[in-house]
Amino acid sequence: MRVTQKRPMLTLSLFAVFFVVAAVLGPFVGSQEITIADLVRGEGTTQFFIFWTLRVPRLLLGLLAGASLALAGLSFQTLFRNPLATPFTLGVSSGAAFGVAVAVLLNLGGYMFGIEVTPLFALLGAVLVIMILMRLSRTDAGLSTRDLLLAGVALSYFFSALLLFGQYLADFTQTFRMVRWLMGRLETIGYGPTLMILPAFVYGFLTLLLHRREMDLLLAGEEIALSRGVGVDSLRRQLYISASLLTATTVAACGPIGFVGLVVPHILRLLLGVTHGPLIVGSLLFGGPFLVTCDALARNVIPGAELPVGIVTAILGGPFFLWLLMQRRK
Repeated sequence: MRVTQKRPMLTLSLFAVFFVVAAVLGPFVGSQEITIADLVRGEGTTQFFIFWTLRVPRLLLGLLAGASLALAGLSFQTLFRNPLATPFTLGVSSGAAFGVAVAVLLNLGGYMFGIEVTPLFALLGAVLVIMILMRLSRTDAGLSTRDLLLAGVALSYFFSALLLFGQYLADFTQTFRMVRWLMGRLETIGYGPTLMILPAFVYGFLTLLLHRREMDLLLAGEEIALSRGVGVDSLRRQLYISASLLTATTVAACGPIGFVGLVVPHILRLLLGVTHGPLIVGSLLFGGPFLVTCDALARNVIPGAELPVGIVTAILGGPFFLWLLMQRRK
């Protein structure tokens, strides 16, 4: 028994080291070489501006976005008791993409309520999908996961069709902006996108951590959870709201970065087991550095060019998804 307790702690300790290494080295990775001596010289230098205005905000955004997508994927997989569920299963990203298309077609720019207009419209589109799903899936017996899943798939196709219609109406520049956003990216100037994700991340992380034991029981089966006194309907609602807010804010800030919410929870289960306490902490310590590492690869894999990080995560996640399907078949 003592061995099984030590192994998760050892793995989480290694994840913590990975987190610190990514956080320390991340801002120094890029086409422009920056050294400690450049930072010591203080303000007024190009290197100082790049480090604190571009790279540190990008690092923080990557850490928060990766952790948020990992937590959202873990929540949806527990909610549906399906290891193939992802943060984008219920069409939240499609709603966000439609919001971006509306902002681009209306040529809206600048800031509104202190938030950049494009991410704000993406957030509004994602929240619209969340509210519609809550209304459609509510029954007399509580929140129906079957209706939630079916309605989510339907809304995903519906808003994807609206997005295609918007691209058809758009000119070349507008279409490029939409497609570029759909690839997912972490480029940012300042800390605005990070501050957009932060409240939802704190709420989602604490909610999942407080309900970690109930999530263990729900994953074992609804009947078992009910027999142990778990309010299954209330738990489902809180998991859905937490995961959806994590997904909505992350997609609004970064675009739909795929496969992080699928790959990271499965890697964590292979290394930590199925108990949600270590999995939730591991999502923070591993999900963030995982996305930061993918972003570093995206910036350096092609000399003189920078790939959108969503392309790298899809390249890594696609084969992993196929491997997972084969494992389930066995």
